[in-house]
Amino acid sequence: MKCSNRTPLRSLFILVAVMSPATLAQTPAQNSAPTANTVATADAEKKNIQAYINLMRENVRQDKAEIMGAIMVLSAADAAKFWPIYSEYDAQLTKLNDQRVENIKQYARDYPQMTDEEADQLVQKSMTYQKERAELLAQTYEKVKQALGAITAARFAQVEHQLLLIIDLQIASSLPVVEQGS
Repeated sequence: MKCSNRTPLRSLFILVAVMSPATLAQTPAQNSAPTANTVATADAEKKNIQAYINLMRENVRQDKAEIMGAIMVLSAADAAKFWPIYSEYDAQLTKLNDQRVENIKQYARDYPQMTDEEADQLVQKSMTYQKERAELLAQTYEKVKQALGAITAARFAQVEHQLLLIIDLQIASSLPVVEQGS
């Protein structure tokens, strides 16, 4: 697989910045009753967010696969073993990320009036997500190791871990910051 000339994950960073939950969560609350215009705007905003999420996932998968392919440098025989394992991993990761997206949406939506209980539930969900993602990566490492050996599996795990860290950093930087004295 050949890596393109564009900056890897550039589109991810742009899309995450555009759909930033911080932007949504820090919008001042309206005290008046919703008008048809505000309802239409909210509906359009929800559709736009979903479109950005879908596009982001599409681009992330493509960019990650391009980066992985460029770094793994697999022979045709090894690629035939690796890519089905990676595709299965990516499909399972996508399901996990669905949970993460819902958690982020809830955080952005509820942030201005969040209770202690809601905050705790969201953090618990986030920690469960992180644990399940780490377990998935470990399971996939074992599959790659069985199919291609520990050196190739280690390379996969290192690259995937670094890509996940970049994505995590971008997402974390877009979330609302807790203000002092709140």
